[in-house]
Amino acid sequence: MASSAELLNGTLQELKTQIRGTNESLDSFFLCTMAIVVYFMQCGFAFLEAGAVRSKNTTNILIKNILDSFIGGIAYYVIGYGLAFGAPNGNPFCGSGYFAMSYLPESKFSHWFFQFVFAATAATIVSGAVAERCEFLAYITYSFIITGIVYPIVSHWAWDGDIGWLSIGIKAQNGSLVSTYHDFAGSGVVHVTGGCAAFVAAAILGPRIGRFDDETKKPLDIRGHSVPLASLGGFILFFGFFAFNGGSQLSISNSGDGSVVAIAMVNTILSGSVAAFATLLLGRIRGPHWSLLQTINGGLAGMVAICAGCDVVYPWGACIIGFFAAISYTCWSMLLLALKIDDPLDAVAVHYGGGLWGVIAVAFLHRSRGIVMTFDQQSGLDLAVQLVGVLAITAWSGGVSIIVFGILRLLKVFRVSREYEIKGLDFPKHGEMAYPLTAYGHGWKEDNAVPEIGASEMLPEVAINYDRFNHMKQHHHNGVPNYAMENMTAM
Repeated sequence: MASSAELLNGTLQELKTQIRGTNESLDSFFLCTMAIVVYFMQCGFAFLEAGAVRSKNTTNILIKNILDSFIGGIAYYVIGYGLAFGAPNGNPFCGSGYFAMSYLPESKFSHWFFQFVFAATAATIVSGAVAERCEFLAYITYSFIITGIVYPIVSHWAWDGDIGWLSIGIKAQNGSLVSTYHDFAGSGVVHVTGGCAAFVAAAILGPRIGRFDDETKKPLDIRGHSVPLASLGGFILFFGFFAFNGGSQLSISNSGDGSVVAIAMVNTILSGSVAAFATLLLGRIRGPHWSLLQTINGGLAGMVAICAGCDVVYPWGACIIGFFAAISYTCWSMLLLALKIDDPLDAVAVHYGGGLWGVIAVAFLHRSRGIVMTFDQQSGLDLAVQLVGVLAITAWSGGVSIIVFGILRLLKVFRVSREYEIKGLDFPKHGEMAYPLTAYGHGWKEDNAVPEIGASEMLPEVAINYDRFNHMKQHHHNGVPNYAMENMTAM
């Protein structure tokens, strides 16, 4: 007969097993929930980019954003996760197991899902930089490569425990000083990777027709067709960043997890808020208007910048990061124009500019060992490691992108024809216009309206504008670019 002590011990062991199982379930649920919110950021990117392009290319940009997640799902399943977190024979450069989720324990499925939505985000960054002129098959090709190869290897370097070379870090003074690359939610891993690829892609692809004056080479505005759509996309991305940064804790069951998640989310909104407001003021200083779209991009740059250190900086440090993120975004945006590189979404300025500064900022504003707090050898070594990390990511992403996009250009499959670019990609590429003219109007007569029954029954001033519209539409369909018409019909 078992003694009371044995019964008590058995009960305690059973309780420990149940608690362990409950904690694992909580962590999986937490990761899946955060991943679903981050996945919704694809919708934010889609709306932001759709609003920033002309109406004739809306369907094209939307299908590319949708395919980022689906192509990314296939690429990350087949090869990406294995290169990022493959076990047990991984090396400092890449993983070597779990390809096609082979032998991946079910307890890691939530981790796979969370890491996948990050990979899809890195690929989506590029779509904005090549909008309105990139061939569809070329887009599918580079989306697969970024999601399946480029990004996973970077994430292995920084996030695969004690295996990746950046997570191993650098030792100095006979091991008395140890520093590892710190990038909590991906300022470098996600945003510098995607931003660098976007820079290379936009540079090799070339600017859109009409973006720079043929004689003076000065930039000319090409307006997007829907500020409300872009604003909605921006709000969705702001919302998603809370899960993007907070979820990077990867667990919620351990002591202190909740505090880290809360700190990350608070710092995210503070950095984004300061960056948005500072960008608004900088734009007003540089020009006569209070720009909504620049403010949205500034807020995004601030949230990108805080990703790296959102778990280790004080709230006031997050405000500083946000302020300089606005300056970084503005400077990178101006630099690209000076280089005659056309980036319709300012994706490079937001993601590379914000991410680069965010990685470096950790070494200065880390609350326990930053240069601002403790100016010593340890903080100096931390800065060196952060710089090595971001430069290595830039070299890897940029190098592979030069090869991929260079080959696509040499094969003449990277850019659409001049005719397609002028007339729009929605109809010839997809057969689905986002705003078909035949879908507007009705058979009833309205005051000050354009009914389908003809111009003869319109008010005189409406009839004049209607005739003018038809005249310009005829010229547009004959292949003659008419930017006045685009301003009139940007719907």
